[in-house]
Amino acid sequence: MSTFVNKVLFSRAGYGLTVLRIVVGIIFAAHGSQKLFGLFGGYGLAGTAQWMESIGLTPGYLMATLAGGTEFFAGLALIIGLLTRPAALGLAILSLVAIFSVHIGNGLFMANNGYEFALALLAGSIAVLIEGAGKLSVDNAIAH
Repeated sequence: MSTFVNKVLFSRAGYGLTVLRIVVGIIFAAHGSQKLFGLFGGYGLAGTAQWMESIGLTPGYLMATLAGGTEFFAGLALIIGLLTRPAALGLAILSLVAIFSVHIGNGLFMANNGYEFALALLAGSIAVLIEGAGKLSVDNAIAH
């Protein structure tokens, strides 16, 4: 296996990071399914695109597709532990965009639509990016 591929897949992290990876993945996949498919009370692609246009993220349909697709598919990747570092990188970038384009002006707390939840997801994504998928993952099975 090439050195680059091994660096992407290998992890010395244990079961604790596996739990964090799966929980963060479930949250992101659920949010992505709201944006893409209108599940769990979401607005679907058209509604999300309209909202993104209203806050200045244009073109709205493309931005909604990119955000929803990243959340959904990278979230699934985290859940199963496949290509977790690239998925976590995408989710970390997405979290930063959410923090600075939507939440930063509202302060920290969620009660005011602040950035605390997005910051927690950013931290979880960065932890997975740094440490890898953990023991129970497809990445770990491939690397060994």
